[in-house]
Amino acid sequence: PGRVIYNGVDLDKYSPEGVENPPRDHFRLLMVEGSYGSGYEGGLETVFELLSLLQRRLDQPLELMVVGNVPNALREKAALAGLNAVTWMGVVKRDEVPAIDRSAHLLFSSDVNAACPNSVIEALACGLPVIGFDTGALAELVLGDAGKIARYGANPWKLQKPDVHALADAAFSVLSNQQTYRRAARDQAQRNFDIQKIADRYVEVLLLDAH
Repeated sequence: PGRVIYNGVDLDKYSPEGVENPPRDHFRLLMVEGSYGSGYEGGLETVFELLSLLQRRLDQPLELMVVGNVPNALREKAALAGLNAVTWMGVVKRDEVPAIDRSAHLLFSSDVNAACPNSVIEALACGLPVIGFDTGALAELVLGDAGKIARYGANPWKLQKPDVHALADAAFSVLSNQQTYRRAARDQAQRNFDIQKIADRYVEVLLLDAH
């Protein structure tokens, strides 16, 4: 016998309630990882192309905010690509993440074949919609209108180039209907990722199922 238990999040700490709001004069796309080196470079390279495709379809400027350790070579690649509207936050304290989530319009989860990224469920809890590719467990986490999952369009296990046009379509849909997606994101976190409910599920497995 077995049971799948997702990661949980503190819904009081990670919440839409706060003084931070997304900018009104431009769109902010957020990425949150611990580090973008050692095999995670592909996510940033994908988002550089995404920004180029997406900006042509939007009537407001687009900013990329990146949280995490980014090698200098990748920062230089962004500059060479002409991406000037990039905010490199570097490594931040965990307590700063809820405010950063609330300040964005969209989170791009770039981890290919991810299990249950905390950055995703934390974003949902803050009412921040999520986009990403249909790899790993992401489609199990981002349900309904909590965000938009795009087809990868290639073999993710071989890290082949993904279908960034499909990702741009997903991002455009979310940015075009923020109120619906933001509300659904929070609802999804409340239904499935409340840390109190997750703790109860562990208790059931460890104690009740043992008898």
